Amino acid sequence: MKINRIDVYNFDLTYVHGVYTMSGGRDITSLQSTLVCVTADNGRQGWGEVCPLGSTYLPAHAGGARAALELLAPALIGVDPTDLARVNDTMDATLMGYAYAKSPIDVACWDLAGKSWGVSVATMLGGVRQTRFPLYFAVPLGSPEEMTEYVLARRNEGIHRFQLKVGGDPTLDGIRAKHIIEATGPEDLIVADANCGWRLNDAIIAARAMEGLPRLYLEQPCPTMEECIEVRKHTSLPMMYDEVVNDVPTLLRAVRDGGAGGMNLKVSKVGGLTKAKLLRDLCQELGLQVTIEDTWGGDVVSAASAHLAASTRERNLLTVSFMNDWTNEHVAGYQPRSKDGFGSAPTGPGLGIDVDLATLGKPLMSFGN
Repeated sequence: MKINRIDVYNFDLTYVHGVYTMSGGRDITSLQSTLVCVTADNGRQGWGEVCPLGSTYLPAHAGGARAALELLAPALIGVDPTDLARVNDTMDATLMGYAYAKSPIDVACWDLAGKSWGVSVATMLGGVRQTRFPLYFAVPLGSPEEMTEYVLARRNEGIHRFQLKVGGDPTLDGIRAKHIIEATGPEDLIVADANCGWRLNDAIIAARAMEGLPRLYLEQPCPTMEECIEVRKHTSLPMMYDEVVNDVPTLLRAVRDGGAGGMNLKVSKVGGLTKAKLLRDLCQELGLQVTIEDTWGGDVVSAASAHLAASTRERNLLTVSFMNDWTNEHVAGYQPRSKDGFGSAPTGPGLGIDVDLATLGKPLMSFGN
């Protein structure tokens, strides 16, 4: 089998609750998602998606992904899409870095390989270890009262895992976390995620303000590994790492020097399912918990996350996000679909979803025959 054609599409996504607010005054209402369709010479197709969270969250943006795909796609014409090692080696030989731009091609090849072999991506990732897993919802930064109200509304919808957006005034962030802990129950898990919003002193102040709160994790307090390592020395809260961990060396340092209890594993940030599987497996062997998700996206991103989650050991999986629950628009009939705060991986071959081309319009770019 050979890659015969690669098409790149735009799909705009809007946030289901209006405005998504993060630390540093970052507000998101809509984002450009990039979908990639890889077609083999036998006519089978695989799909991938990448949707950076704006241009100031990570060193990534929609235009950068598309510019990189202009270089990557031509180099892959004629490559066997089921030979995932060669696919990734070809991309790395063509362009250094840009893991997020390589991700949709990698995921599309996993999808295509699964369809060709008649098995699900979860099976290819090691086997289905759980058919149902807990989902979380992010809580946009706001006043303690606004955030508590938002949590209780989602809790009534069946969600019991929440990621609080903090990273502003550290004392007020402590009040935010305390309000929400007091308003929820023992079945609820809360992650205070600063998204790199504090520098060292403020992070220590915030950690001390949150110290002793039950059911609370602290995630990515500062923008550098060094600062996060220092913060870890000042708190007994379980520490999750995210933005500063993107490969094996940074994961090992977070564990060895930073006392990591877990990591937030974003599929596109690390370069796709091939590298996400490597990091997930390493976390399992090291005894870390993982949150599995992506930077943003819709149905295709959610399907990829679902298969990685389903093939993860239950004791190592902290939580998952279905990004398509966060968006108004859908390209695959709003599949996979969450239910009562839980998600499952589609059971069909590949990603197990069907993309509706009518929702996409004409490709932005096409390569090959």
